[in-house]
Amino acid sequence: MPTPTILPPQAEAALERFVDLVVASGPVETLTDKYFSHTRRIVEANGNMEVVYAVFLRRRVVAALEPAIRLIERLAPDATITRFFEDGEIVPSEKKLLEIRGPFAQLSEAETLILQKVGFPCVCANNAYDMCLAVPYAAFIDMHARHAPGAEINLLAAYGAAVGSAAAKVADNEVRGFIGSSQDLTAPFYGVDRGVGTMPHSLIGYAGGNAVEALERFVASVPETKIVTALVDYAGQETSDSIACAKWFFETAKLGDSGKVFGVRLDTHGGRFAEGLDYEKSVEVVGAWLDVAGEYNIVERVLGGRAVQLDASNILVDRVRRILFGSGVSVASIIHTRRALDSAGYKDTKIVASSGFNTQKCQVVGAAQAPVDTIGTGSFMPATLTETYATADIIAYDGVKRVKVGREFLFD
Repeated sequence: MPTPTILPPQAEAALERFVDLVVASGPVETLTDKYFSHTRRIVEANGNMEVVYAVFLRRRVVAALEPAIRLIERLAPDATITRFFEDGEIVPSEKKLLEIRGPFAQLSEAETLILQKVGFPCVCANNAYDMCLAVPYAAFIDMHARHAPGAEINLLAAYGAAVGSAAAKVADNEVRGFIGSSQDLTAPFYGVDRGVGTMPHSLIGYAGGNAVEALERFVASVPETKIVTALVDYAGQETSDSIACAKWFFETAKLGDSGKVFGVRLDTHGGRFAEGLDYEKSVEVVGAWLDVAGEYNIVERVLGGRAVQLDASNILVDRVRRILFGSGVSVASIIHTRRALDSAGYKDTKIVASSGFNTQKCQVVGAAQAPVDTIGTGSFMPATLTETYATADIIAYDGVKRVKVGREFLFD
């Protein structure tokens, strides 16, 4: 089967690996819901028939159906599949994604496994699509791996993010989108062969808490890395360590002309402000960046007047204030670091930001035009699993239309 045209050719092997992992988990009867196995036995004993399943979700998503389709083809080779949306297309809530026609006994037992693989990548695709459009000038790195419980979910999540990213590029040709993954496993979905990465906090701890020493060891031990990124929040000295690491890279090691690109990654946790900032200073930094005075005026600039007026309880306004001026990796901390590096003469240093970059945070960062070059995130994954629940109903038995009450809309 050809790779979906929305994704690079490297995705083919990753998709097949996903299906192999599912099949290798065990016989279908041990993985499905028991009532479907009972149904298979009853149908086999009383006469099989051809049925048509309709599959849908109760929320808007971006279609990312190829993993489920390939699994159907492996588990139910006699089935035929009609898809109503190509991968990358926006799907309104309760619109049919697929119809699956085939023998009832075979499809009944496969239903659970199929539904497991539909909603999750579609919601990931939807979130990645919104995030990429919100910050079109930034590249994204898929860093979801640690938040997923295993390889199957890694592959489903990354497939969704890659589809959402590709769809965003179609919607806006200025979008840079996702360019890589922290895993070798999922990197092919983004058109690259290997995962990319900077360094974990533990490596800086291993270097005695010294970010520059950790950077030196990284460059010496991983010389093939073209993009060298220093993590700079370990000691709570984001701007000082950013400048110190840039100085080592450009002046001591003289790597600026080597073809390597240098960046710093901001990953300040939410329990403190980045070096040199508090709330009041953060308001000042963002205000100067946007040429707007006053925190609520800044929020109105970012949100838009109508959104502020509709938010009578200030719930949204307060969330936006935290992203703009709060602790952790705020818009203010990104601007503050950019200005410190520029003032020190290191304008070629890229800024990578991570920590909680979900769709909402990306909307605020993009609206404020925060000077971030790359965003590392796994927060395109669903906030709650209930978002991902797909539903399938049989809408025809041997050509006779029949469905449970309330699902007649699936006949359309």
